[in-house]
Amino acid sequence: MNQREIAGRIVGFDDENFMVNHNDWDESIAAALAEEEGVGLLNDRHFMVIEYLRRVYEEKGTGPTIRRLTKESGVPTKELYSLFPGAPAKKAARISGIPKPKGCI
Repeated sequence: MNQREIAGRIVGFDDENFMVNHNDWDESIAAALAEEEGVGLLNDRHFMVIEYLRRVYEEKGTGPTIRRLTKESGVPTKELYSLFPGAPAKKAARISGIPKPKGCI
C-alpha cells in the first residue's frame, strides 16, 4: 500500500492507484482524482455514475462490470466514454474511491 496526500488528507492507494479504503473517500478527493485521471471538473452526470458505483460496491463488495454500469447507472455507453475517456469503468472506479472491479483488466 502506498500512502499519499490528496485533497489535504493522507490516503492509502494500491499499486494501480485505487483507494484501499473506500470510507476515506469524499467529494474533494473525487475532484482531485478526476484531475489526475484527466477527467476535469465533475458534474451531475459524473456523480450519477460515481454514486451508482459506490452503492453497488457497498452492496456487493465489488464494482459492477462496464456492461452492468451502462445498463443500470442511467448513463448510456457513449456518454460514459465521454465522461470518463479511455477506460471509463476503471477511471470511474478510481474517482469513486472503490477498489478495482473484478471484471477490469
